[in-house]
Amino acid sequence: MSRSLEEQTLALAGVFQAAALVQQIAHRGQCAQSTFETCIGSLFATDPPNTLSVYGELSDLREGLAVLGSLLQKQEGQQDIEILRYALNLVHLESRLRKHKDMLQIIGSRIDQARHTADHFGYNHMNLVNNLASVYTDTISTFRLRIQVTGDPNQLRVEENAARIRALLLAGIRSAVLWRQTGGRRWHLVFYRKRVVEMARRLSEQANQSVFH
Repeated sequence: MSRSLEEQTLALAGVFQAAALVQQIAHRGQCAQSTFETCIGSLFATDPPNTLSVYGELSDLREGLAVLGSLLQKQEGQQDIEILRYALNLVHLESRLRKHKDMLQIIGSRIDQARHTADHFGYNHMNLVNNLASVYTDTISTFRLRIQVTGDPNQLRVEENAARIRALLLAGIRSAVLWRQTGGRRWHLVFYRKRVVEMARRLSEQANQSVFH
């Protein structure tokens, strides 16, 4: 169980990392570039040997692990509540998406088409971000359940910010798919919450140590 719990926690940290960055961009119009690139890069890891390789090094998931470890235990303010809401909505949307095989194929092929742009320009380039945002708009945004992003209206009106948010939501769905593939289930977040929190904190400590060594 512990090995699969570790894999599930890494994937869930990917969901929470994307959700945290959405919250930051919605309120401040910016987030850490390297963390953003980790999220976007995960969309192109289509045949990973293990869960961690989807994101890179453990240190690349530091923010997601820290947020996951704290938010599943307690939410201390509006910011925490927003991040948790986005993360849970992403998990819920993934379960909807799973029933639409045709949509999954469209998303897969369009991400594959975007690979050339990613290789050429990098994961932070607006050509790629806009491309991925349009994938999200054309597919997942058509579901009745839509993620309502709240924040500073001035930031949300900036087209680049809106595109980054949509691209991050797509990356969050990717991590939610991975979480399910590693055995994660929504009821685990209720009944295994303590175990997930402990694993996230342990991995978070390892991630921080790897940064400072």
